[in-house]
Amino acid sequence: MDIRPLTPTYAVSPQIDPADLPDIVAAGFKAVICNRPDAEIPPHLQADAMATAAAAAGITFEVLPLTHQTMTPENVAKQLEYVANADGPVLAYCASGTRCSVIWALSQKGQQSADAILDQAAKAGYDLSGMRGALE
Repeated sequence: MDIRPLTPTYAVSPQIDPADLPDIVAAGFKAVICNRPDAEIPPHLQADAMATAAAAAGITFEVLPLTHQTMTPENVAKQLEYVANADGPVLAYCASGTRCSVIWALSQKGQQSADAILDQAAKAGYDLSGMRGALE
């Protein structure tokens, strides 16, 4: 696993495996958000399989598949709602963690400066500098 914290309560990761979920729970995460569409991955990593594994591990699992077309204000709000309703730290994953970082960055617009948002993402290994205009 390659877990990269953006905040004390929100971290992102590239694709996780069902076998990773007990370690994710042991690391203190209370919820997982899948931002990866099923069409991108084999059946054993798709949302239903991951949800079953998450239930067995005792962790909340939410599904919000994201693409460029679905990175909408409504989905930004939905991701924020999932994080706000979690009983603790949240891990969001997609193919590389970039989409999970982008949706977080969009949720921070107006709450932090563009520089602060981009700096936090960069510290986690994500160059979101191309989003500066959307964040200002």
